[in-house]
Amino acid sequence: MEGEKPFIEVLLSEEALQARIRELGRQITDDYAGQPLLVIGILKGSAVFLSDLIRAIDLPLDYDFVAISSYGADTRSSGIVRLLKDLDTSIEGRHVLIVEDIVDTGWTLRLSYLAENMKARKAASVKVCALLDKPSRRQVDVGIDYCGFVIDDVFVVGYGLDYEGRYRNLRYVGVVKPGPGQA
Repeated sequence: MEGEKPFIEVLLSEEALQARIRELGRQITDDYAGQPLLVIGILKGSAVFLSDLIRAIDLPLDYDFVAISSYGADTRSSGIVRLLKDLDTSIEGRHVLIVEDIVDTGWTLRLSYLAENMKARKAASVKVCALLDKPSRRQVDVGIDYCGFVIDDVFVVGYGLDYEGRYRNLRYVGVVKPGPGQA
């Protein structure tokens, strides 16, 4: 994709994203029934989704971020998970909701890696919310408690998802297609 600009086909419109996020917010609000919640976003991709999601949740809540990498500059997961930024907040005794932009191979959200880590820190509960689920690429079983959309095995950008640091600011989720003159 170097050189010419790729074409990005809209997969999920801004309207579809916002409608589903409102539904997720209502479901999370109902499930936690007034209990305070700590929402943990996985940087950088979940930041846009997390921002809209927490405004759709009608509960007392706080949020924090962790940074985990399994991609580098490639479009496929390496399977090697690195914790780049840890929490600034104690989670002991708190209900934790981990927010991820996309779950495909499962390496980023390995329950034995991140969710189990949260449980070891004595969280009252740990659940996972993902905007996108790509189950056809799953290598590690991941329990997703709240899912925005299930998608096919395509490379997507927008709404926080990137390709080499670009396209995160798109208001929609799109599929990257080769531009004119590209294979």
